[in-house]
Amino acid sequence: MAKKRGREQKPEWVPPAGGREFATRVRPGMEPPAGVKNLREEKRGPRRRPLSVAEHVRGVLQGDRSLLARTITLVESNAPAHFRKAQTVLKRLLPHTGRSFRVGVTGVPGAGKSTYIEALGCHLLESGFKVAVLTVDPSSSVTRGSILGDKTRMDKLSRQPDCFIRPSPAAGTLGGVTRKSRETIRVCEAAGFDIILIETVGVGQSEITVRSMVDFFLLLLIPGAGDELQGIKRGVVEIADAVLINKADGDNRARARRAQDEYAAALKTMAPATPGWETRVHLCSALTGAGVAETWTMMRRFWEWVDGSGHLEERRRRQNLEWTFAMVEEYLTGRFYAHPGVDKRVPEIRRGISQGKMLPTEAAEMLLEVFFAGDAES
Repeated sequence: MAKKRGREQKPEWVPPAGGREFATRVRPGMEPPAGVKNLREEKRGPRRRPLSVAEHVRGVLQGDRSLLARTITLVESNAPAHFRKAQTVLKRLLPHTGRSFRVGVTGVPGAGKSTYIEALGCHLLESGFKVAVLTVDPSSSVTRGSILGDKTRMDKLSRQPDCFIRPSPAAGTLGGVTRKSRETIRVCEAAGFDIILIETVGVGQSEITVRSMVDFFLLLLIPGAGDELQGIKRGVVEIADAVLINKADGDNRARARRAQDEYAAALKTMAPATPGWETRVHLCSALTGAGVAETWTMMRRFWEWVDGSGHLEERRRRQNLEWTFAMVEEYLTGRFYAHPGVDKRVPEIRRGISQGKMLPTEAAEMLLEVFFAGDAES
């Protein structure tokens, strides 16, 4: 509440010891003049009317950036009505998808993923490609929404007319990949983007999820990171189509070359992520641009090779199967936790486990019995 001083009141945001420099005062009982709106009660503006399925489809196919963004928002929505509408939109867009080159970019925190993607994206635009960047942004711990950091980190790229950047909140998703990333890729393909770059949070967990939705998987590392990161790197190196040592400039160049030799030796003991393709270690500096064009030449050679050899078609067919079963698991998990009986028993289960009165296996069996019993009744 506002604090009183005589007949006037200080707004609640004024510090208790605030002096006359805080000149704002509120006189109690005074009504605003006619025609002056109460900003607290005034709505932010008229709500935009929902688009029809045909408008979503037409807007995406015409490359309308505003309608493209609204379509992706529809696809990312968890509302049941939105889900059904989004599936109809995606089905109509499906014949216009599948023609892009999908590149996943991951790496340890601080590896310079955003800087590299901006440098690569600008190079691709100069080469005549249309580029979409899907960045899985760290989520706000309060709102669960995207912090939108990559929009500011890729300042130059975000201003280019043939580039579309879409941050999406990770929201605790393992590996930093949102549940709707695959659908978003297809919407961007239908909008005519040639290259889809997907940046992950880079937490080092379940990066296989990224691998399952892209054609080429790039791992960014930095020289002199230390052995404490080896546990993070090892599993990701095995599924990478290329390893890129970034920040190979200035005093770092000698360390970068040593790291390049070490990883090249390690890769010889591993099976390639893509049969028939040799995973190699490259150097670059996203800051100066050195090596960026060369890494794209390598990626394009890979793209042409997998497309001509049939590996691309086979990989995407396998990815679609994985996507299907992932959706089944997601549906079953959602249905389980939305079950009224399960929801009712969860607090009791939590107390029992926290107090040491119940085994986790016992608790799991109880919840499953409740779920299947209710499922049988319905």
